[in-house]
Amino acid sequence: MGNTPITSLRPSGVIGDIAQALSGFAVVFLWWFCLSCFDRRFRPHGLVLAGGLTWAVLAACDRGLLGEAFADKGLSRLLVLLGFVIIGHLVWRLIAERQSDMIQQRHDARMMVAILLGGILFIDLTADAIFGFSWRPLAFAIIQNAMMLVFALWLANKLLVVNPRVLTFLGADRSGEGQAPLPVNDEQEDHLKRRLTVLMEEEQVFLDPELTFTAFVASMNASERTVRRLINHELGYDHFRAFLNHYRVAEARRLLRDQGETRKLVAVAHDSGFASLASFNRAFRAIEGCTPSEYRAAGHQGGRNSKDLAKAGF
Repeated sequence: MGNTPITSLRPSGVIGDIAQALSGFAVVFLWWFCLSCFDRRFRPHGLVLAGGLTWAVLAACDRGLLGEAFADKGLSRLLVLLGFVIIGHLVWRLIAERQSDMIQQRHDARMMVAILLGGILFIDLTADAIFGFSWRPLAFAIIQNAMMLVFALWLANKLLVVNPRVLTFLGADRSGEGQAPLPVNDEQEDHLKRRLTVLMEEEQVFLDPELTFTAFVASMNASERTVRRLINHELGYDHFRAFLNHYRVAEARRLLRDQGETRKLVAVAHDSGFASLASFNRAFRAIEGCTPSEYRAAGHQGGRNSKDLAKAGF
């Protein structure tokens, strides 16, 4: 709002002050918003939370929200550097987790968001770093606003559902509503389900901490789209990592129950397919609601718990 070199088009008064203040936090909002869109378990924590709060404090100081003593003290330079780090992290997360995203539409959208939004923010920060923060020629402002409009329209097309019957008053006739479901080959789908069961329950491929979705697809002898639909639609997992962790935590429960206090947790983590103790603790807590040590201390090592048998089923 107000991204124009033409003074008469900029909002003034209270509205202008509010717009100016909020614009300083746009990068953090877009960063966290995109991460939450592509990971339903996302919560700001660790370095992501620290980076966002650092940006917010610097932006507030730079705009004089915390007192005029901090305004115009060169903090914008620090914001530019931090902005490049934020863009790099966002693009890296979007691309690095793209292959393991089991929701096809979200998988396809990752690259577009990385290119469109990442490109817009990168160009804006680069212009600030090279030409200064007051450099806003009309042509650049028009192109910048046009790029944001294109991204907003593309995002709205992905997020919003439009029912043309509302506009044409055809609510009573629903015989042709929606797209026809894709034809399903029951024999092929049954074969894929059996193959997945063999890989996970007999061969236990999830014990390999380096297992990738590409390697798993090759073992399934099917296309990526088919395997992605099977794991997401039939089993309900939106990410390949969550699918693997379900089996890994079940194996960890068995080891904790059978071996009790005789094994170190790091050994249980590695024998269950986790690459590190930290990832083991996070996944175990997310699924069980407690840490592995708390689970073991609670006395679950005796008898077969029904939860230990709960595996991904069709």
